[in-house]
Amino acid sequence: MKHVRKAVIPAAGLGTRFLPATKTVPKEMLPIVDRPTLLYIVEEAARAGVEDIILVAGRNKTAIEDFFDCSYELQDKLAKDGKTEWVEMLLGIQNMANVISIRQKQALGLGHAVHCARPIAGDEPFAVLLGDEIMISAPGRRTVTEQLSGVYAATGLSTVAIMEVPEKDVSKYGIVGGAMREDGVIKIETVVEKPSPPQAPSRFALPGRYVFTSAIFQYLEKTKPGKNGEIQLTDAMVELAKNHGLLGAPFEARRYDAGDKFGYLQANIEMGLEHPDVAPRLREYLKSLAQRI
Repeated sequence: MKHVRKAVIPAAGLGTRFLPATKTVPKEMLPIVDRPTLLYIVEEAARAGVEDIILVAGRNKTAIEDFFDCSYELQDKLAKDGKTEWVEMLLGIQNMANVISIRQKQALGLGHAVHCARPIAGDEPFAVLLGDEIMISAPGRRTVTEQLSGVYAATGLSTVAIMEVPEKDVSKYGIVGGAMREDGVIKIETVVEKPSPPQAPSRFALPGRYVFTSAIFQYLEKTKPGKNGEIQLTDAMVELAKNHGLLGAPFEARRYDAGDKFGYLQANIEMGLEHPDVAPRLREYLKSLAQRI
């Protein structure tokens, strides 16, 4: 069984939900307190043993590549000022993984973005981590990508993260259906992209973490554009499930949808309450604010 050494992060979206901020700043670089959203995603992959990060980017996303590159002038200035801990932090980011950028020339959907990574992913198993979904595991516990990789290692089957959502929210996600095993893992039989509640095969949603074998590429290649002219990853997943097998595994982690304004604010507040520099003041501020409202 091959180890999951590569991860795909789709980052070509326009970030229209965060305009006007994202007119010049990639949404993946919007900060959670003082760290870009994308850094949490890359750290999760690196902790899972991923060595190569395949960044599927669009135009005007060079700030992402620059962030993971060397910044000689800044590091030299910090070193001369004696701020060695900051230099070490920047070096840690720079050396976290090999960041390989590939261009998605047209925004044709998540399935198309994943397929763009085929020349680099090759015939190896690989993870997919959506760039606006933050998953924070408890200290000492495995990341979500590690958890999925563990199921893949034990079964040899592509494995995706699932979470149960209220019925009113099923139209926001891809929803899986299938047979539940005793361990809580679902043998997926179907996947429906953003169904209405009556059409949903279950209430188990896809929150943006996947581990696929390279077989997914042959189905992405054959998938025809659907709604809005986009190639849906979920359509290829249906074929993968039928012909090779696909599992849906629950996970243990805090999850923030940083692509949504409310989820982004949640992440900033909760991560701020854990940040050593601002936590005490933020906690007192929230208490006083609660009394005023």
